[in-house]
Amino acid sequence: MNAVTDIAFAASAEAEAHFARRLSLETDCADVNAAMSGGAPGFVLLDVRGPAAFAKAHLPGAANLPHGQMTEARMAEWPEGTLFVVYCAGPHCNGADRAGRRLARLGRPVKLMLGGMTGWADEGFGFAAS
Repeated sequence: MNAVTDIAFAASAEAEAHFARRLSLETDCADVNAAMSGGAPGFVLLDVRGPAAFAKAHLPGAANLPHGQMTEARMAEWPEGTLFVVYCAGPHCNGADRAGRRLARLGRPVKLMLGGMTGWADEGFGFAAS
Protein backbone atom coordinates (compact mmCIF):
# COMPACT_ATOMS: atom_id res chain seq x y z
CA MET A 1 0.00 0.00 0.00
CA ASN A 2 0.97 3.63 -0.47
CA ALA A 3 -0.49 7.11 -0.16
CA VAL A 4 -2.25 6.73 -3.53
CA THR A 5 -3.82 3.35 -2.89
CA ASP A 6 -4.44 3.54 0.88
CA ILE A 7 -7.77 5.24 0.25
CA ALA A 8 -10.16 3.45 -2.06
CA PHE A 9 -10.98 5.10 -5.37
CA ALA A 10 -14.49 6.43 -6.00
CA ALA A 11 -17.06 4.59 -8.05
CA SER A 12 -17.15 5.74 -11.68
CA ALA A 13 -20.54 7.45 -11.30
CA GLU A 14 -19.31 9.34 -8.24
CA ALA A 15 -16.11 10.40 -10.03
CA GLU A 16 -18.09 11.55 -13.08
CA ALA A 17 -20.39 13.67 -10.90
CA HIS A 18 -17.42 15.15 -9.07
CA PHE A 19 -15.57 16.18 -12.22
CA ALA A 20 -18.74 17.47 -13.88
CA ARG A 21 -19.33 19.67 -10.85
CA ARG A 22 -15.78 21.03 -11.02
CA LEU A 23 -16.13 21.79 -14.73
CA SER A 24 -19.38 23.65 -14.03
CA LEU A 25 -17.43 26.00 -11.74
CA GLU A 26 -14.01 26.18 -13.39
CA THR A 27 -12.35 26.53 -16.76
CA ASP A 28 -8.73 26.73 -17.82
CA CYS A 29 -6.50 29.12 -19.71
CA ALA A 30 -6.35 27.05 -22.89
CA ASP A 31 -10.13 26.86 -23.16
CA VAL A 32 -10.53 30.58 -22.47
CA ASN A 33 -7.86 31.43 -25.05
CA ALA A 34 -9.53 29.24 -27.68
CA ALA A 35 -12.95 30.73 -26.95
CA MET A 36 -11.66 34.31 -27.03
CA SER A 37 -9.78 33.66 -30.30
CA GLY A 38 -12.82 32.17 -31.99
CA GLY A 39 -15.05 35.25 -32.06
CA ALA A 40 -18.05 35.48 -29.74
CA PRO A 41 -16.93 33.44 -26.72
CA GLY A 42 -20.31 33.30 -24.96
CA PHE A 43 -19.01 34.87 -21.75
CA VAL A 44 -17.55 38.08 -20.35
CA LEU A 45 -13.95 37.75 -19.22
CA LEU A 46 -13.34 39.76 -16.05
CA ASP A 47 -9.95 40.66 -14.64
CA VAL A 48 -10.76 41.26 -10.98
CA ARG A 49 -7.41 42.81 -10.00
CA GLY A 50 -6.96 46.51 -9.37
CA PRO A 51 -6.83 49.06 -12.21
CA ALA A 52 -3.04 49.58 -11.95
CA ALA A 53 -2.31 45.86 -12.35
CA PHE A 54 -4.84 45.65 -15.20
CA ALA A 55 -3.22 48.61 -17.00
CA LYS A 56 0.19 46.98 -16.76
CA ALA A 57 -0.96 43.67 -18.29
CA HIS A 58 -4.17 41.72 -18.73
CA LEU A 59 -5.70 39.04 -20.91
CA PRO A 60 -6.74 40.25 -24.36
CA GLY A 61 -10.46 40.99 -24.43
CA ALA A 62 -10.82 41.18 -20.64
CA ALA A 63 -12.72 43.91 -18.85
CA ASN A 64 -11.44 45.19 -15.51
CA LEU A 65 -13.86 44.94 -12.61
CA PRO A 66 -12.32 44.47 -9.15
CA HIS A 67 -14.42 42.18 -7.00
CA GLY A 68 -15.10 44.97 -4.51
CA GLN A 69 -16.91 46.92 -7.24
CA MET A 70 -19.27 44.13 -8.19
CA THR A 71 -22.64 45.48 -7.14
CA GLU A 72 -26.13 44.78 -8.40
CA ALA A 73 -26.17 48.19 -10.12
CA ARG A 74 -22.79 47.63 -11.79
CA MET A 75 -23.67 44.13 -12.97
CA ALA A 76 -26.88 45.48 -14.53
CA GLU A 77 -24.62 46.61 -17.40
CA TRP A 78 -24.88 43.01 -18.65
CA PRO A 79 -28.07 41.06 -19.39
CA GLU A 80 -29.30 38.55 -16.83
CA GLY A 81 -27.88 35.12 -17.55
CA THR A 82 -24.55 36.45 -18.86
CA LEU A 83 -21.77 34.04 -17.94
CA PHE A 84 -18.74 35.65 -16.34
CA VAL A 85 -15.28 34.08 -16.31
CA VAL A 86 -13.13 35.62 -13.59
CA TYR A 87 -9.39 35.59 -13.04
CA CYS A 88 -6.79 37.30 -10.88
CA ALA A 89 -3.02 37.12 -10.50
CA GLY A 90 -2.75 33.37 -10.10
CA PRO A 91 -2.94 30.45 -7.70
CA HIS A 92 -1.45 32.57 -4.89
CA CYS A 93 -4.33 35.07 -5.13
CA ASN A 94 -7.92 34.62 -3.94
CA GLY A 95 -9.39 37.62 -5.77
CA ALA A 96 -11.06 35.42 -8.38
CA ASP A 97 -12.64 33.30 -5.64
CA ARG A 98 -13.95 36.44 -3.98
CA ALA A 99 -15.32 37.66 -7.32
CA GLY A 100 -16.95 34.30 -7.99
CA ARG A 101 -18.59 34.34 -4.60
CA ARG A 102 -19.83 37.90 -5.06
CA LEU A 103 -21.24 37.18 -8.53
CA ALA A 104 -22.96 34.05 -7.28
CA ARG A 105 -24.53 36.06 -4.44
CA LEU A 106 -25.82 38.48 -7.08
CA GLY A 107 -27.39 35.56 -8.94
CA ARG A 108 -24.92 35.74 -11.83
CA PRO A 109 -23.47 32.66 -13.59
CA VAL A 110 -19.73 32.47 -13.03
CA LYS A 111 -16.72 30.27 -13.67
CA LEU A 112 -13.20 30.71 -12.34
CA MET A 113 -10.31 30.52 -14.79
CA LEU A 114 -7.75 28.31 -13.10
CA GLY A 115 -4.21 29.67 -12.94
CA GLY A 116 -5.04 33.33 -13.55
CA MET A 117 -2.27 35.48 -15.02
CA THR A 118 0.37 32.95 -13.96
CA GLY A 119 -1.39 30.09 -15.74
CA TRP A 120 -1.89 32.25 -18.84
CA ALA A 121 1.85 33.02 -18.95
CA ASP A 122 2.71 29.37 -18.34
CA GLU A 123 0.67 28.46 -21.42
CA GLY A 124 2.67 30.96 -23.47
CA PHE A 125 -0.31 33.18 -24.31
CA GLY A 126 0.18 36.91 -24.83
CA PHE A 127 -0.98 39.82 -22.74
CA ALA A 128 -2.49 43.20 -23.55
CA ALA A 129 -1.74 46.49 -21.79
CA SER A 130 -3.75 49.68 -21.42
